[in-house]
Amino acid sequence: MPKATKGPSPAAAKTERLLNLVIALLSTRQPLSKARIREAVPDYSDNDEAFERMFERDKDELRALGIPLRTEPIDPFFDDEPGYRIDQREYALPELSFEPDELAVIGLASRAWSHASLAGPAAQAMRKLEAAGVVRDEASVAGIEPLLRTSEPAFEPVRDAVLTRTPLTFDYRGGSGDLAQRHVQPWSLTSWHGRWYVTGHDLDRDAPRVFRLDRISGRPARAGRPGGYDVPADHDPLTMIRASSGDAPGTSVVARLRVRDRAASSLRRRGTVVTDRSAPEGWDTLELAVGDLRALAEEVAAAGADVRVAEPPELAEQVRSILQAVLDAHGAGAA
Repeated sequence: MPKATKGPSPAAAKTERLLNLVIALLSTRQPLSKARIREAVPDYSDNDEAFERMFERDKDELRALGIPLRTEPIDPFFDDEPGYRIDQREYALPELSFEPDELAVIGLASRAWSHASLAGPAAQAMRKLEAAGVVRDEASVAGIEPLLRTSEPAFEPVRDAVLTRTPLTFDYRGGSGDLAQRHVQPWSLTSWHGRWYVTGHDLDRDAPRVFRLDRISGRPARAGRPGGYDVPADHDPLTMIRASSGDAPGTSVVARLRVRDRAASSLRRRGTVVTDRSAPEGWDTLELAVGDLRALAEEVAAAGADVRVAEPPELAEQVRSILQAVLDAHGAGAA
């Protein structure tokens, strides 16, 4: 006995029917009657009442999608039966054109997501723009270093939970290094100083909390139904993140960094160039207020030889410790 083949899902069948309906209505200059549409779109039911219900729902869906479905008389002398068609001039997208500054932003955005979980969709969007004749202006964004990286496996589950307001549970490694399970209602996902943070309500502590994505171990799991809570109307994620990082007003210290010309753009945007006659030629001295010395130390260490710490001494020591750990790990791997 032959094995029965599984047909398409109801959603897929509906999508295929709508697509066939759009093709049929676009391919004619004259309005089509319901009978002609029924013949052209084989997915409609043979039952008259079922066909009427399906066709009325499909018309509403096409219009809700912004497709210009027009109702016109089939015969200008007899308007007893309406016909339907889609005007190709109204349906076609206008020609794409961008100003130079808009192209610069598009190019920067595609570079920003090049290491992210959205790299595939971002690259696909850029290919479509290039196929339409839109060319990025790479020179206009020279020196800009986008830091939107999402290598953390927790990014996509947290992003989806924020969008759908779904509680999560995950193992989190705090500042002490201990791993503990947390139950959280995520409110927002925010990038700050090159890191991703999720803010939300910690159900275990019954208080708002901030969590760094790179400290979440593994992939978070859903711990409730979507839409199970509301985000406070006055929620300000950056204020929460700054406060948790010790970067709130009154808690910051001033760091002085020497930065090579045309390097470390992210630090330059946050800092202020000051006069420093002792700085070597080809270097600038930056001053910036910071509360989380550890986060700044990691950023300075990542910049390599392009950034040097002038003060405070504890920042220089933290950078030295990070680089030494990298050196030790490299030595251990080579042994």
